[in-house]
Amino acid sequence: MKDLFGKAILDYQTNNSPEDLITETTISEEDEMSLSYLFRNFEAMPTIEQKALQLAKGKTLDVGAGAGSHSLYLQNERNLDTTAIDISANAIKTCQLRGLKKALVQDILTLEDEKYDSILLLMNGTGIFGTLKNTSKFLQKLKSLLNPEGQILIDSSDIIYMFDEDEDGAYEVPANTYYGELEFTVSYKGEKEDSFPWLYLDYNTLQNAANDNGLKCELILKGEHYDYLARLCL
Repeated sequence: MKDLFGKAILDYQTNNSPEDLITETTISEEDEMSLSYLFRNFEAMPTIEQKALQLAKGKTLDVGAGAGSHSLYLQNERNLDTTAIDISANAIKTCQLRGLKKALVQDILTLEDEKYDSILLLMNGTGIFGTLKNTSKFLQKLKSLLNPEGQILIDSSDIIYMFDEDEDGAYEVPANTYYGELEFTVSYKGEKEDSFPWLYLDYNTLQNAANDNGLKCELILKGEHYDYLARLCL
């Protein structure tokens, strides 16, 4: 992994001639992402993210923390014991430069010996599952990290709207795979990252997966564009 996403974040933090990220998926054309969006404050965050940060309680783990904006709010404004993790070393360096006290280069699947009251997976938190088949593995791991009264706050989107409808109103989705399974590619400063799987889950599919893995699933909030926030508990 070239860690272009993390490199872009660190460039922005250190004012090292940052450029927009270019993202692309198997069902969408190239799109520019302004790095400033990853550094937004609470007021600039979507309602779903604001709600998740308001619901967070106790010892909190921020999975896929990126530039650390969610963790910084929880640490500085909510005074919560917050740990930010990301597989990107550059992203974690950025978190540390921004003042996060606990920021670790860490894959969630190999995190051990800790329990949390709140686990956050935001900005399409289901994305890191990669595929529908992998979802149970991730949910079981997240479940193992929860305190008895703990919660997982996770968001995603139902991307069915991105597919064409036929004359009968049926969506023309892939026949052999779940339609929310995409390949995601990031480009930055002329370099292109190897594509990686990225999963969008509709709420019913997430709810069924949670139930199958011994977790209760509650719909907390619907966003303005097919997105939602869910809470999973033991």
